[in-house]
Amino acid sequence: MAGPEITIEPATGAWSVRAQGAVIGETTNALILREGDYAPVIYVPRDDLQMVFFDTSNKTTNCPHKGDATYFHLIGKSRRQENVAWSYQTPHQSVAAIKDHIAFYASEVTVEAVS
Repeated sequence: MAGPEITIEPATGAWSVRAQGAVIGETTNALILREGDYAPVIYVPRDDLQMVFFDTSNKTTNCPHKGDATYFHLIGKSRRQENVAWSYQTPHQSVAAIKDHIAFYASEVTVEAVS
């Protein structure tokens, strides 16, 4: 049985990533991933994030359509936020574009278009 249709395309414009009142990333190279009926997800290149604020979690999950996801904690000034982001470090070939990108839980980190 085939999985949900997954599309990946450039997320046009500039994007800001904020948490705990601080900007932790800015990019014009974000990707938007759409998967079936799920809400679209913005993936931000690691090179455009302040990775000093992130600590790799022990949590991993597997998506049969994208591969194994590694999670990250956010270490901010006011608190540590557990497992707020994920990345597919070796994604399946069909979604290879998201390699070296990180996505965030919208309830924990704000990713928004700024232009």
